[in-house]
Amino acid sequence: MSDHSTPDPLADENGLVYVTQPEDAGERLDRVLAKAWPQESRSRLKALITEGHLLVDGVIKDSVSTKVRAGQTMELQIPPAEPATPEAETIALDVLYEDDDLLVINKPAGMVVHPAAGNESGTLVNALLAHCGDSLSGIGGVKRPGIVHRLDKDTSGAMVVAKNDMAHRALSKLFAEDKENIERTYIAIVWGCPSPAEGKISGNIGRSPRNRKKMAVLASGGKPALTYYSVIEKRPDSLASVIKCKLATGRTHQIRVHMAHVGHSLVCDPVYSKSRSVRHLNQTSQAVLSAFGKQALHAQTLGFAHPRTGNFITFSAPMPEDLKAVYTALNLSFSCM
Repeated sequence: MSDHSTPDPLADENGLVYVTQPEDAGERLDRVLAKAWPQESRSRLKALITEGHLLVDGVIKDSVSTKVRAGQTMELQIPPAEPATPEAETIALDVLYEDDDLLVINKPAGMVVHPAAGNESGTLVNALLAHCGDSLSGIGGVKRPGIVHRLDKDTSGAMVVAKNDMAHRALSKLFAEDKENIERTYIAIVWGCPSPAEGKISGNIGRSPRNRKKMAVLASGGKPALTYYSVIEKRPDSLASVIKCKLATGRTHQIRVHMAHVGHSLVCDPVYSKSRSVRHLNQTSQAVLSAFGKQALHAQTLGFAHPRTGNFITFSAPMPEDLKAVYTALNLSFSCM
């Protein structure tokens, strides 16, 4: 019988392995692993599990409340350590608004929001440290100073950043607890045309059990997610359409996952789109889409109550030229901008 006080001998510097024992049966996953690997804190284990770093019999499990069975093999993959403190880097920012409390930017596609393994420099945080200096809020932690919400690396558009702790506390609470009083509108190009032309998509989102790098709509587990959409424009042949999305929740890859789930994946999405509709375009249009190489998604508008004045303020982020080129290649007018 294995001793709960030490990791399984199969553990190495990149991960931990434990085979559950008869006395573990029926226990919650996080409690079993806390006993198996006491050198890891409960909060650290929970974060690693929910981020998709745990395999149970070779399948990703991201719910800490899952009940275990005897004889299951638990493999916890430990990601490499991130740099302790990001460095300031002089990187140009497209500033839509700035005052003493906050900064609203039009984030370009291709920019990572905060440093992580493989992206230690060139991030928005690196740029903010140079732009804001000592005023930048530290409440988000060393690696995420000022960050209230985020956009995917290859999604462009409006983001707000807190410049002091007062603004960070107020905005973080607003984005976490009061999403009805936040206006976030995204413009996307999708394959096909959703029917009905206006509606909502709901479904819990979590790590895909088949691919830890993807999110998916799950039958059980995950976190509740709700997306409202409306069709703005479509091609006469319905090969592609432009939709406007409003988020009631803020899950990772939410729009991309929900639209793919209903059969209308985002044009050029390298992760969630399997559409072969591009074959129906001429060679010039195909070349434009191939060169674009990322999801056709833009965070167009962002509105919220200013943390100091309480006044509701709204900002609109101009669409990047390469995304406009995708509209043109698909014979869409991008009149929604």
